[in-house]
Amino acid sequence: MTTTARSRAARSLGLWVTILGITFIVAGVGSWVGVSVSLGSERITVSDDAPAFGGNRLDTPWEAWAQTEQIKKHALDASGGQTFAQLDRDDPVRATLETASFLRTSLLTSVIAFGISLLVMGVGLGLLLTGLAIRKLAPVAQVEPAAVAERAPAGVAPASPAIA
Repeated sequence: MTTTARSRAARSLGLWVTILGITFIVAGVGSWVGVSVSLGSERITVSDDAPAFGGNRLDTPWEAWAQTEQIKKHALDASGGQTFAQLDRDDPVRATLETASFLRTSLLTSVIAFGISLLVMGVGLGLLLTGLAIRKLAPVAQVEPAAVAERAPAGVAPASPAIA
């Protein structure tokens, strides 16, 4: 006769994958909050004529994206539709477009940071669910009742044999 017990190796693997998933989720949330707080501390307000979020404090990826689009529109309006690379070197508007380009690049970098944070959270969720599934579906190892009795502490009765 035999009794069944979950495989320790599979359950341990499931536990470690679950812990790793939780760690990724916490890291992703921490990164998201860090970027949001950093952007908010700059006290940037989305332009009132932006395609969305006008007048809001800039602290989300959507607001940053809307502001970059508005900066681009204003820069192209100032240059008559020409980009920084298309302007003559001595054109006085070139400095304005250079500043606009730097601002857009900085804001788009924050959008990328938000995206990476979201990716890390998603990977963490996947690892968490995988770890829980491994633990739930861990293979069953066949254990002889005599082996269980040998490992049982003194005064503890061995497990009953499984009924087939």
